[in-house]
Amino acid sequence: GAPRWLEIRVTDTGPGIAPENRERIFHEFEQVVGTGGQAGTGLGLPISRKLARLLGGDLLVESSVGVGSTFVLRLPDSPAAGSPS
Repeated sequence: GAPRWLEIRVTDTGPGIAPENRERIFHEFEQVVGTGGQAGTGLGLPISRKLARLLGGDLLVESSVGVGSTFVLRLPDSPAAGSPS
């Protein structure tokens, strides 16, 4: 049958991410600085997405500027479900 997925959603009420920046946040060493002037290396999201994809899943973002963002981690319920056929 079709693979089953585990989905974990984390939502914040921050400034949100503009559509043109949503893929940029998954590039190594890139950050989108909001009004708070966040600090960091810009590696957390790229590493997390790579790990999710190695497990046959993905890490995505849904966001509305001025409202907040939701990060969605999707993983297959078993390693075989996410493996290419």
